[in-house]
Amino acid sequence: MKVNRFNLLRWISLLLISAAVILTVVQLIRFSRMRAGFAPGTYIAGIPVGGLDQQQAADRITTAYNLPIELGYEGDYMQVKPSNLGFELDLTAMIAAADQKRVTLPFWSSFWNYLWNQPFDANVTPLQASIDENRIRTYLLEEIASRYDEVPSVSIPVPGTVNFQMGESGKLLDIERSIPVVEQALRSANTRSAQLLINEIAAKRPAIENLQDLIEDVIDRSGFDGLTEVYIMDLQKREEINFAYEIGINYDPEIAFTAASTVKIPIMVSVFSQLPEPTPLAASDLIELMVEESKNPPADNLMQQYLDINLGPILVTEDMQALGLSNTFLAGYFFNGAPLLRRYTTPANQRFDYNTEPDPYNQTTTVDMGMLLDDLYQCAQTGGGSFAAVFGDQVSQSECQLMITFLSQNKNANYISAGLPDGTNFAHKHGYTAFGGVTKSTMDAGIVFTQDGDYVIVIAMYQPTQLIFNVSNLLFAQISTAVYNYFDIS
Repeated sequence: MKVNRFNLLRWISLLLISAAVILTVVQLIRFSRMRAGFAPGTYIAGIPVGGLDQQQAADRITTAYNLPIELGYEGDYMQVKPSNLGFELDLTAMIAAADQKRVTLPFWSSFWNYLWNQPFDANVTPLQASIDENRIRTYLLEEIASRYDEVPSVSIPVPGTVNFQMGESGKLLDIERSIPVVEQALRSANTRSAQLLINEIAAKRPAIENLQDLIEDVIDRSGFDGLTEVYIMDLQKREEINFAYEIGINYDPEIAFTAASTVKIPIMVSVFSQLPEPTPLAASDLIELMVEESKNPPADNLMQQYLDINLGPILVTEDMQALGLSNTFLAGYFFNGAPLLRRYTTPANQRFDYNTEPDPYNQTTTVDMGMLLDDLYQCAQTGGGSFAAVFGDQVSQSECQLMITFLSQNKNANYISAGLPDGTNFAHKHGYTAFGGVTKSTMDAGIVFTQDGDYVIVIAMYQPTQLIFNVSNLLFAQISTAVYNYFDIS
């Protein structure tokens, strides 16, 4: 009885062993077949390909990466085939790399993991693909930007006013910044969408020549029968206009005008080139009186004390000539009976087509005064410009900033100031001739500082009989407002 029980146990053991061997062989065969493909845990280009052979894996990867990507232009969306964007998979290289990792896995340790249903070591092969950036750029330009971009329209002058009609803003596809976003979507197995980058573009400012047309229209409607010359420079874009206009007739600009008190800007520049830093209090007080209150004795005192007691005006003229301002000079002091130190001939005062009866003691042109203010602005902003070339370290950036501060303290509310919004920073000097109680010419020159852009503006007017203040002042203000509105629409 005992013998039979022993035999039974032995046969059962043999059966179990045989079954285990058979099962192991079956699993080994299955594993071998599976190993002929890619093992579980294998990813190629982010796509799971475990259990697939090479062709099946290639088909799955191709299907995934041939799906269109979605490009978003604000609220508009479009499906685009990757091939249209120059995307091409390098399947051969990726399959070969994954297969190389497969065959190098230890057979028995991999079989053991398989047998006990343990996870396989990850076999990850990154995406290998080529993308033609020029194809993306061309597609974005020709297929998207051309359809969806909205070009901003140009603001235009409103006839009969000093205003501009605001144009419509636009939106433009930022192609260069969008290319990497598109490439990222092409390279992703899961996130197949991209939001294109759009730039909002403000309405375009009209060409500065349109501003001249508007100003001439303003002059025509004013009924002013004298000469008006205007110089304007956009200090950001470096664009400028300079024209002389009288009752529908355009004259060549750069007509000689009496500088009057605007010549105190050149005096201030020359004096600063001789002053130490910090500016002496005595000099500062005289400059304030000269600029803010437009008094003449302080101007004479500054030239006599800091330039030359006899030839101060000549030194101011030499400085202006060194700066390239060939039509600007000061030939004598301001005090009554001051001798004419030198008689200057300039390109402007040798013209025969128009004569504003300029004072032989001091003359300038709108463009000369505008260029001087531009030089002062550049010096204050960067320390460079013509001042650095002519004066070297004799005039520093901080001194230029101080000069603009002095000019900003000129609070005369007439002329150009009258056309500016309250609180606008305007650094300027004005001047006019008054002989025997009759004014024939007036000039105002300065720098207007705004959030939308700084600009130089110089306006000069002449009337051979009498320049009536109320008429000229209103016209100054209207021109000033038109120019401010031009810069304010940007």
